[in-house]
Amino acid sequence: MSPVNRLLQKRRAFPRILGSERAFLADTLRAETTGGLLLLAAATIALIWANSPWQDAYHHLRDLELGPLTAEGWASDGALTLFFYLAGLELKRELMVGTLARFSEAVVPVAAAIAGMVLPALIYLVINVTVADGKPHGWAVPTATDIAFALAVLAIVGSSLPSALRAFLLTLAVVDDFGAILVIAVFFSHGLHLIELVISLALIAVFYVLQRRRVRSPILYVPLAIGAWWFMHESGIHATIAGVALGLVTRVLPDPTETKSPAEHLEHVLRPWSAAVAVPVFSLFAAGVTLSGDTMREMVTDPVAIGVVAGLMLGKFAGVFGGSWLTARFTRAELNSDLAWRDVGAVAVLAGIGFTVALLIAQLAFAGDTAQVERAKAAVLVASLLAALIAAVLLFRRNRAYS
Repeated sequence: MSPVNRLLQKRRAFPRILGSERAFLADTLRAETTGGLLLLAAATIALIWANSPWQDAYHHLRDLELGPLTAEGWASDGALTLFFYLAGLELKRELMVGTLARFSEAVVPVAAAIAGMVLPALIYLVINVTVADGKPHGWAVPTATDIAFALAVLAIVGSSLPSALRAFLLTLAVVDDFGAILVIAVFFSHGLHLIELVISLALIAVFYVLQRRRVRSPILYVPLAIGAWWFMHESGIHATIAGVALGLVTRVLPDPTETKSPAEHLEHVLRPWSAAVAVPVFSLFAAGVTLSGDTMREMVTDPVAIGVVAGLMLGKFAGVFGGSWLTARFTRAELNSDLAWRDVGAVAVLAGIGFTVALLIAQLAFAGDTAQVERAKAAVLVASLLAALIAAVLLFRRNRAYS
């Protein structure tokens, strides 16, 4: 093939995954799938408990003060920091040695992820700006996809689907997580305290220097991480941002004498704790919405609930599928020959599962308005359930076609 023809040849939007990257993908899928099932179990327990005769005990436990934070605060600001630390590690790995390091392969899922965040926010804003009692400041709630929940659905009903489709979902989720991180850092930081922020950043810088100097002792890293987290929390910026920052300064490339980089080792050690403990504990405290008759009746007319459901159900699908198709249509990217656009459409519906981060943003966006937080959370749960059921049907049909 001539150099000119090679230059003009279209690139695959969803490439085949080979070698070590296939093994990494398989390990990630196993951990996230297990985590998704535990997440679903914790959410189910929370919903049943919050709507049982023992609901007062649930709310008492959630509001129980344990030192400087409530139990719910430890779950959202503490436990989720581990989840976001792993998100930071994954983002850095993808940028340096993964799919995001290759522009021709990253452009489609990146465009899909961006469109899949922008369009739900626009739909929410249109609904809430055009009514008198709308709350536009909740625009970020329907922008996030829950990767653990989505991968659990994909694993249950899509065992025969091509690995390229799973790789696309993971890449989309990495970009989606990064977008959620930026949203939380920029729009949900209140009362910035500069001294505490500088201390947190200084501790993160020390963490980075120790990584560069190949220091391995956890005796040094654990206190630094805890200190960076606490001072980030005290600075007014959401504490989970410290987790992301620490993930981004962790070394992801192994030395010639190493079989695994520090990032790979930490991911192997910490991912089970995140999937089996941190995220389910957050779900247990965040998903316990008391679905009273008043709450359900108010949801039907509440512009926030309508905006969240429409954003997740319609905006995510239109954004992810439309962003993928338009990018492939107007660039040199093309669909992998193993896939059909119906596969991408099913995954686009799956992206409407907004759970962990969506519930967190709902808490942050409507802090101080308990009733509105409950309605927003209920809308996230309803939309996520509908998206999961519809996607499961579509993926099951595609799975049968491939098997």
